[in-house]
Amino acid sequence: QLQFVESGGGLVQPGGSLTVSCKCYGLYVGSLAMSWFRQPPGKERELVATIRADTTTIYEDSVKGRFIISRDTVKNTLFLQMNSLKPDATAVYFCNTAGGGRAWGQGTQVTVSS
Repeated sequence: QLQFVESGGGLVQPGGSLTVSCKCYGLYVGSLAMSWFRQPPGKERELVATIRADTTTIYEDSVKGRFIISRDTVKNTLFLQMNSLKPDATAVYFCNTAGGGRAWGQGTQVTVSS
């Protein structure tokens, strides 16, 4: 059964770092393009970063140079390392296949605040 289980969120101060994880069940992260999305409070869900099957990566302009998407094909887990965090990164973070075509997990809350 396909399932995404996100974890690792929390409260972090502006300028800090945090890594969130997404354990995937029912698909193999090494064979698909996978993405991280986020939904800020009161806003629509938006794409953050994508890692293709060949490991090339794509980032939205707002996070380019600060966020790093990666995967562990043995653990079948997706990661998003977030550095130099700003308050506008506050959101619930989700993973999914690129395009967001599968059922969503519960997400993990990231709050950037002093």
